[in-house]
Amino acid sequence: MFCNQCEQTAKGVACTKIGVCGKDHETDVLQDLLIYALQGLGKVAQAGRQVGIDEKNVNFFTCEALFATLTNVNFDQEAIKNYIFKAIELREQLKEKIKAKGGEAPEDGSAGFNPPKEHEALLKAAEQIEPRPETAKDPDIFSLKLTTIYSLKGIAAYQYHATKLGEEDPMVYEYMHRALATLESNELGLEDWVNMVLELGKVNLKVMELLDRANHKNFGVPKPTEVPLGHKAGKAILVSGHDLEDLYELLKQTEGKGIYVYTHGEMLPAHGYPELKKFEHFYGHYGTAWQNQQKEFPEFPGPIVMTTNCLMPPKEAYKDRVFTLGPVAFPGVKHISGHDFSEVIEMAQNMEGFKEDSNGRKVLTGFAHETVLSVADKVIEGVKSGAIKHFFLVGGCDGAKPGRNYYTRFVELTPKDTIVLTLGCGKFRFFDKDLGTIGDLPRLLDMGQCNDAYSAIQVALALAKAFNVDVNELPLSLIVSWYEQKAVAILLTLLYLGIKNIYLGPTLPAFLSPNVLKFLADKYDIKPISDPETDLKACLKG
Repeated sequence: MFCNQCEQTAKGVACTKIGVCGKDHETDVLQDLLIYALQGLGKVAQAGRQVGIDEKNVNFFTCEALFATLTNVNFDQEAIKNYIFKAIELREQLKEKIKAKGGEAPEDGSAGFNPPKEHEALLKAAEQIEPRPETAKDPDIFSLKLTTIYSLKGIAAYQYHATKLGEEDPMVYEYMHRALATLESNELGLEDWVNMVLELGKVNLKVMELLDRANHKNFGVPKPTEVPLGHKAGKAILVSGHDLEDLYELLKQTEGKGIYVYTHGEMLPAHGYPELKKFEHFYGHYGTAWQNQQKEFPEFPGPIVMTTNCLMPPKEAYKDRVFTLGPVAFPGVKHISGHDFSEVIEMAQNMEGFKEDSNGRKVLTGFAHETVLSVADKVIEGVKSGAIKHFFLVGGCDGAKPGRNYYTRFVELTPKDTIVLTLGCGKFRFFDKDLGTIGDLPRLLDMGQCNDAYSAIQVALALAKAFNVDVNELPLSLIVSWYEQKAVAILLTLLYLGIKNIYLGPTLPAFLSPNVLKFLADKYDIKPISDPETDLKACLKG
């Protein structure tokens, strides 16, 4: 196997025997074969657009299937195989529709590939098409192709959520299929691939806007909300991941059944949404970030629902209590079709639940861009008066690799006249720290999930407009932690917007070649993190 799509890739180079995430060789190459099948679907979908065919089911399937290959989402070989054969089925159906309209459908390469049905033969076919550096003619173009694939996975994950909630833009699907179709090309030069990658950032900005609109339209604009970290005596269900629609459907089905629903990981910001807060049995937050679930889940006295990525291979101590949804799957774990949570509810009612109340600390969430900008006059006045000297965006993905305590220490060191914006699961390194306030504004503002980077971008752009300066002239520093492919897409969005001077860690992406890294460092001043004291001093000096 060869997989280097996440930050924790083995030895900072690539996982070649088994994934650090727990993915085995067979699952890895089947996921590569799924990407290849999607390349063929992309080619045919592009040909379809030439004759006026734009199939909604093909667009959504492309997002879901790409999402299934993102880190810590789908470990189930049978599920991945089903996606492969479905991609071929949709591709062939599109070909027939194109021909019926007098068009011509491509048959070359991935567009004409027909996978064998037998498992061992399928694995051999997958191994033959797996992208590997030793077969690449140009290491820099290979690096940019990998960047394109990985960023497409992140974009697909966000668009998957947005589409489910009714927000989409044909431009996004057209780009995704065009990018997939282009991956087989040997005609594009280095500059062409650089432009393709930067366009990914533009498309991801649109997708984050769509998802922001979808979440706010369906569940209301998040409001600052105190979330208990303790629990109530009684039956319990834990929900992890990112999908607010899944959580909403569960809350509706558990209403009046004597079950408390708790969030885990990136679901914490869900407590700020008015349409979710209205459920009285939606109580608090349990645990911390995704990588701690194998320690935290055994102690939770109820079923656990995994709505999106961040699934760790479940331990036997709790595997029979885990349920997956959508593109998430693991061998031997129950998978929910649609939104039928009846089995989850029955299990919760049959389990003991928490025996007594636990009154833990509370944390604040719900500082979406609308909320922050509603007090923009106070923020602007604070900057003008000198009460606010600097803004730090410290956020992104958390992970298990040593060195991530950098972010805890950095936030602890920030001066009392600075504001810390945060988002994503990286905040669990410091989300319960009391940093105090500046006036009546908390110094630590949780803006939401990783996709809520859109909120942080909107705040930064609004402040730049208010002070009539370029965003890079603001007293703002970005301290970004990354782990998986959604973070890659967000990073490209920041670059597309021309945002510079980003501190990135805990390590730099292994899939970026030395030349590509040098280009990014020279043009955008991306810096690897060093130590908190040194980096903080440089930020404040700048």
